[in-house]
Amino acid sequence: MIELLHSVILGKGEPLLILHGFFGMGDNWKTLANKFSENYQVHIIDQRNHGRSFHSNDFTYELMVDDLLHYIEHHQLSIVNLLGHSMGGKTAMLFAVDYPEKVNKLIVADIAPRFYPPHHHHILEALNAVDFNKVKSRIEIDEIFKKYIPENDIRQFLSKNVYRKTKDKFDYRFNLKCLTECFDEVGVGLPPITEFDGETLFLKGENSGYISKDDETLIKTHFPNSKIVVISNSGHWLHAENPIDFYNNVANFLENS
Repeated sequence: MIELLHSVILGKGEPLLILHGFFGMGDNWKTLANKFSENYQVHIIDQRNHGRSFHSNDFTYELMVDDLLHYIEHHQLSIVNLLGHSMGGKTAMLFAVDYPEKVNKLIVADIAPRFYPPHHHHILEALNAVDFNKVKSRIEIDEIFKKYIPENDIRQFLSKNVYRKTKDKFDYRFNLKCLTECFDEVGVGLPPITEFDGETLFLKGENSGYISKDDETLIKTHFPNSKIVVISNSGHWLHAENPIDFYNNVANFLENS
């Protein structure tokens, strides 16, 4: 039996489902979701092993697509707009090629349909270095993170996953054991000879290397009715670094056929 993904649903209208990236959660999208909810029914979803959704020892894009299908059917949504960032973009792309009849418009934020070699080892090291039986404060956790992660914004992003499990003990919301063991799954590319003909928008961070010039041909192969827009003054977390341009581009794409 497939468990139901946790979500927060805001607003009314045409459904817009938002899928976060690796180590993220729906809460990361709350500010933008509130803005989108002025015109859409927005579902900010926690994918399996993330946020408040269920933990599982299994973690593949095929399973995350199954989770999403179950979610859509449970909420009786006939057709949806789908926005995914990074890992969430990979889930969204695979869902769109598997169930094109259920996707109106697809938005993919700073990820291409190709294979990506594992490249977040230092983050996994930092997360696994924390012993929640010993640390008593968020300051202590951040001091451990600092040994591996100099960037304050990345540490803050990860710290949002730390919560007080009991009065005296912290823990992560995500399933660190599974995400560590299944780490290679995150970089898996879209299967060959798969295609989604619907309208698709790829958003690329100006300072990000996740979508290269070489990826544009592959994107067109899988998504022939797609366009790529660069979000200025942003890297991989383009929605957080330049939310105004991000919102405007997504809103214009959704409103105009």
